[in-house]
Amino acid sequence: MTMVVPEGGTDGVPGTRYFAQPLPRDRFPDEGMDARDAYELIHLGLRVDGQPSMNLASFVTTWMEPEAEQLIHEAMSTNHIDHEEYPIAERIETICARMLADLWHAPSLDDAVGVATIGSSEAIMLGLLAAKFHWRNRRQAEGRPADRPNVVYGAETHIVWDKFARYFDVEMRKIPLRADHFVLHPDDVAELVDENTIAVGAVLGTTFIGENDPISEMNDLLLDLKATRGWDIPIHVDAASGGFIAPFSRPDERWDFRLEQVASINASGHKYGLVYPGVGWLVFRDRSRLPSDLVFNVNYLGSEQPTFTFNFSRSSAMIQAQYYNFVRLGRRGYTAIVETMLANARYLNERLAATGRFQVLNPGVAEPVVTFRLAPGHEFDEFHLSDRLRQHGWIVPAYALPPNAHHVTVLRVVVRNDMSRDKVDILMAHLEEACRELDGSGVPPTGAERRTHEHQRRRC
Repeated sequence: MTMVVPEGGTDGVPGTRYFAQPLPRDRFPDEGMDARDAYELIHLGLRVDGQPSMNLASFVTTWMEPEAEQLIHEAMSTNHIDHEEYPIAERIETICARMLADLWHAPSLDDAVGVATIGSSEAIMLGLLAAKFHWRNRRQAEGRPADRPNVVYGAETHIVWDKFARYFDVEMRKIPLRADHFVLHPDDVAELVDENTIAVGAVLGTTFIGENDPISEMNDLLLDLKATRGWDIPIHVDAASGGFIAPFSRPDERWDFRLEQVASINASGHKYGLVYPGVGWLVFRDRSRLPSDLVFNVNYLGSEQPTFTFNFSRSSAMIQAQYYNFVRLGRRGYTAIVETMLANARYLNERLAATGRFQVLNPGVAEPVVTFRLAPGHEFDEFHLSDRLRQHGWIVPAYALPPNAHHVTVLRVVVRNDMSRDKVDILMAHLEEACRELDGSGVPPTGAERRTHEHQRRRC
């Protein structure tokens, strides 16, 4: 039977025209379609995905003000690398980097230098690459071998640290977690560093449990080694999430450039910097930490222009959105938002503890992240609970911690600026309902839940 479609005025209306056939999937299409149809078909297909506001696994910002979205739309077509054509956009990147150097207490704002990146992964790789070149150049100037660099960091770091070591031929000295201690311990660092260590990695706000490495204690250790052994080993602080939390919630905490050995810091503007993906930041304490042989110059965009990124062409939109937040919110605005997120995280911690069903792993709430596990005595586990919450639309990840704490399985909720107190209450209601069902008073675990559980166990 042939479908009869009325002519005119029906483009983009569900149930008409291209809605009766699938979108192209395997071959490049010969013909195009009406713009409204293309939009509606792709738009409706994407609505099958999870809702970003209910994705509690993600640190990434899911809400910005309409004015910021308008600015993003206006800057989408601006190629940020073209400094000759868009000097104001390039100047705003420099201003943002300078503001972050101020926020993170660089010794001299005139001497600090920074760059915008696609995210913290690019920023970490660039920061560590600078550390490698700085170490190599110093060793060669001293007439010493420079062919066996290593980098020391903990198992609680992001996978990009492993990628850096492999991609750039640096020995990876990765410290396992202790069975009952889920951040780095300075004693473990002391055992692995030597004269070939290009940097020690420290995390401000770990992905796994949301706690901070003891950065000040690690700085003291490295200062002692510099005085006694002559090893000048820098710290790169991975502040992907914590870099926009600690300055506003704990301004007196010394984790940044106030510590002598902290040479570089990265942060994700698209996490608690409150910008949509993707923008990250890398800031060096001074220009000497960015070797000149890592900065390239190009002249085919109209003038001689320096570049220090892996990527080249990119939209200027998210950098402008970051600047919007800085001038729109200021310290007072960021402080108010951070305090609200932390208050909601503490409230969720209290609600979880009050049930008697859960153990909270980060009661101190260093950042707005709640990491918890089931108390002993349940016949189901965290993977089952994570799957059951998906039936209500919540995405709450379950995972095992890295070695040697891999026996600990946890659930994590990231509290963002779109998490209200009412939303926490709704989440808790669904958590308790899911637990009752899994306890046997309601619906038992489904086959899909068991398969997911088994798959996750094999991966861990």
